[in-house]
Amino acid sequence: MRHSRELAEVLLRKAEQDEFALDKLIPDPHSPDEIIGFHTQQAIEKMLKAVLASAAVRYRYTHDRVELLDLLRNQGITYPEEFEEITALTPFAAILRYEDEVVQTEKPFDRLWARKCVREVRGWAESAVREKETD
Repeated sequence: MRHSRELAEVLLRKAEQDEFALDKLIPDPHSPDEIIGFHTQQAIEKMLKAVLASAAVRYRYTHDRVELLDLLRNQGITYPEEFEEITALTPFAAILRYEDEVVQTEKPFDRLWARKCVREVRGWAESAVREKETD
């Protein structure tokens, strides 16, 4: 397994790729919400995993943000309470990319909220990873 710091940096860079896609897709009204939701949840998932990796916490291969948040909490890694809202992205997990279903949400998908969530998680994740570098 890669050194935890190196893995954290790779995950943050990979999340940037999802953010790049979001910045291209969100302004286009023809971009499907499912694709935007997918890249949103992927970016956030990678950032959560980057923080876990920087703390040398092993995690299983999962797209479940609830499980990742629980693992952070169980390891004593604090995160903003608002992050609990990211569980709303669960329907956009990778498995739905391969099914012939439309993601159903309770209300219309808010693209700006999704982008805001990614920015907030990035700010927190980068800070948490830098903090572990100085430990």
